This record gives sequence, structure tokens and C-alpha cells, in this order.
Amino acid sequence: MAGQELTRRVLGSPRRYDFYPTAPVPPILKTPSNTALSGPGCNMFPVTRIDSRRAEALEPLGTKRKFWYRDGETRMLFKAEERGTGEDWAEKIACELCRLLGMPHVHYDLAIEEDGGVPGVVCATCAPPPLLMGLGNQLLQALDPDYPDGNKYKVRQHTVSAVSEILELLMSPPSPHSDRMPTGIDSAPAVFAGYVLLDAWIANQDRHHENWAALRAPGAFTSANLFLSPTFDHGASMARNISDEERHERLTSRDRNRQIPAFARRARSAFYPDPGADRPMTTMQAWLAFAAKAPTGAKTWLQQLARVDQANIEQLLSEVPPNRMSSVCRDFTLQLLLENQKRLLSGAGE
Repeated sequence: MAGQELTRRVLGSPRRYDFYPTAPVPPILKTPSNTALSGPGCNMFPVTRIDSRRAEALEPLGTKRKFWYRDGETRMLFKAEERGTGEDWAEKIACELCRLLGMPHVHYDLAIEEDGGVPGVVCATCAPPPLLMGLGNQLLQALDPDYPDGNKYKVRQHTVSAVSEILELLMSPPSPHSDRMPTGIDSAPAVFAGYVLLDAWIANQDRHHENWAALRAPGAFTSANLFLSPTFDHGASMARNISDEERHERLTSRDRNRQIPAFARRARSAFYPDPGADRPMTTMQAWLAFAAKAPTGAKTWLQQLARVDQANIEQLLSEVPPNRMSSVCRDFTLQLLLENQKRLLSGAGE
């Protein structure tokens, strides 16, 4: 399908996937903008205070409570972490790892809801007006009318080849998201290969077809106005939902099947090699498959990954407030990231 027709079918309707009807900010909120707090006496990531009375619209995508509000002219999304499963720190650490790689990404900050003290993260929309967003499933349905609608997981048609066909019609993410991309990353397939490398590094098993997207700029319906979005939504990564008891056991076990290398190899992506496959690919298999689609870009991302050393990762983990991330959680997350980094740099393809 020509890029012009894909663009028209996916993003030609007036529906804005990233925007919803809004109400004016209530008069009671004529107060200074949200403020940020730092950790007590040490270098911690700042925590933004969120006033839920500023909420303009609920975000319907996903299973967690989220709402949009405005900070000046910027549309902001607060994602609550009410289950205590670590999605807030995982999202923040993934964001900072993207920064180290020079990867186009949505920037997340730790946040807390003032009414009730609910933790979470906050980010600015990656599709400010006049941009429009189309999610991966919408792109794939435009390419294939038989692509299934509804489920996000275990969608066998979410294949490397189908996604790659879409990527060939997109431009790289627009500025400012692409401003720090390394030299040699010059196409949407090359950028997306980096996203899948990130997934393998952080054990992100959640890049389903609603967790990647395209952005449409105003103008003619052509591929020149259709861009890959920055990577977003990494809160399900780094095994953030396992208990500290399990983390400690895996860190100290003498049973190889219980140690971190064996644990790391279990991570599966949301991509399938073909519609007839019984199981999705591992995160490492998915990386190798997308790397083969953009080998020059893949090499560049590996070079970027090799520049990240243990001290860089330790520093980031140390900046998560201790009430959000325990010491054993830091130790486990460090070892998991180091193990996956080693596997990627060695070319492991299990």
C-alpha cells in the first residue's frame, strides 16, 4: 500500500488518538504550576506534585488510572502507580537509559498525587497539536483489514514482517525527539530496531501493538508527513513486579535455573515470527530479527549500548527514592541489566 493511502486511512479521520475533549481549569486552581521535590539531602530524581483537581480528561488506554492535565500550554499525562508493583521507577529508569543511548523517547518524571499521596509518573504528550497519533494496531489494520481488533496480547499477526512493512512507510521521529540520535540512525526501521534493543536490555515484554505508534504532521497525505513516534510506556520492564523475596533468592541461589542468567533468557516479546507460530519470540530473538532489517542502524545501537558502563547504571538506580525501590531491588535490577547488556553485546540469539 502506498504511503499516501496508508496515511489517509489511518490518520485521515478527525479522531485524535492522543487527545480528548477538555474542560477549562476550575477557578480554584489559580495557583502556581506543579512543583518538584528532591530526595532528602541526596541526589534523587525530582518528584513532581500533581493536583488531581487539574484533571481535564481520563486516558482510556491501558489498565491503570491516568488523567490528562495542563501545565501552561503543555498537555501532561499522570499515570498512577496504585498497585505497588514498581511501574513508576521502571518507567523512569527506562527513560534515563534511553537518554544514555540517544534514543527518541517520551521523557518521564516521578510524580505524586497530592490528594492521597499516590505515586506515579508524569510525561508531556508526544503528539502536541497539530500532530495526530495513530497506534500500531491502527496502522496494521490499515495495511491488513483482517488484522484482529481488541486484544493487545497473543496477537499472532503482530509479526516482524508486518511491523517492518509499516516502518518502511514512516520517517524517523521528528524533532525534538530525534535531536540526540546517534549518527548512522537514518530511518524508521533503524530507530525501531533500537526500541527492540531497548526491550531486550530492560526485559520489556510489553511492546504490543498499542505501545508503538506513528505521528502525522499537518499537510498533504504523504509519507513525508508520517513519522515513527518516540518510544513510550516501559513500566512493565525490569521484572519490576516480582517480590523482593524472589529477587534475593535469585541473587543468592546456587541453582543455575534460578539465577539471573536463566531468568533473563525467559523474557518474551509481543512479536511473532509468523502468524502460525505458537509462541511470541523472545526479546533477544525479536531484536535480532529487527536488527536484520536495519543492520547498519543495529550496529550503531550496539555501539551506543557498549558505551554504557556499570557506573552509569548504578548512578541511575541510586537516584530512585528508597521508598520506591528497595536495596535488594536495586541490586537485582542492576544485575539483570548487566546480564542483558552482556547478552546483546555478545550476539546471543537463544
